[in-house]
Amino acid sequence: MSIESLSLSPQITIKSCSGSETGTRNPTRAQPILLNLQRVPSRSRYMSTRSCLRSGVGDKDGVIIVDHGSRRRESNLMLNEFVAMFRDKTGYPIVEPAHMELAEPSIKDAFSLCVQQGASRVIVSPFFLFPGRHWHQDIPSLTAEAAKEHPDVTYIVTAPLGLHELLVDVVNDRIEHCLAHVAGDADECIVCAGTNKCRLYGNALDKKTE
Repeated sequence: MSIESLSLSPQITIKSCSGSETGTRNPTRAQPILLNLQRVPSRSRYMSTRSCLRSGVGDKDGVIIVDHGSRRRESNLMLNEFVAMFRDKTGYPIVEPAHMELAEPSIKDAFSLCVQQGASRVIVSPFFLFPGRHWHQDIPSLTAEAAKEHPDVTYIVTAPLGLHELLVDVVNDRIEHCLAHVAGDADECIVCAGTNKCRLYGNALDKKTE
């Protein structure tokens, strides 16, 4: 898909989203447009691209939630549970889990599953907190490799969770629940269930039992 392009040469060629030329403009008459584009280059650079693409997740979109992957089976299964929650809450028709490494399904597997279900665009959402090397390099590289087998499918790798204000509520809720469990007012959460990890530690407790 080509985007509308405005050349700075004497003849300005206009291209539509379909790629066909629609004609040329006299450079003198087009000058005000060029001046406007120069005033806001960061925005105008992508204006025509945006006009060719749809926003929001649609029926032909596949979403991949990808985490790092673990040798611990319970951690990998937890991603499946999150994906099920995500699918149920959003109503998105095509949502698949993937692990960057160490476990299956891989990004390549999840990408193919999305395409098999009718996705013409794949949205890869890193289930990571901050934008480290995995977001900058590894996940984009693995996604690009997966996309080679599906040349008619577009894709995007979204930002990780980052500094989202709703994470404040999530962290606070986890803290409150763990403290309630330690006080005997709540059961272990799904993360700690069966591990006996959610308890108080420290020398002060040892001294009280002496």
